[in-house]
Amino acid sequence: MITASNKVREAARYILEEKKERPGADLHTLIDEAGMRFNLTPIESDSLARILAEEEGKAAD
Repeated sequence: MITASNKVREAARYILEEKKERPGADLHTLIDEAGMRFNLTPIESDSLARILAEEEGKAAD
């Protein structure tokens, strides 16, 4: 069984790969797509958005 944290990690990987393939894609759209694909709850989607915001912050440094 996939745990919630594993689903969020898998969704984050999916989004990072999609951003490479579709660099102009809107992040919120990708989060919505990942939410449907990985069956994320609203709380998990919020966690995913925070993780991605942190990653983008690190990349900007």
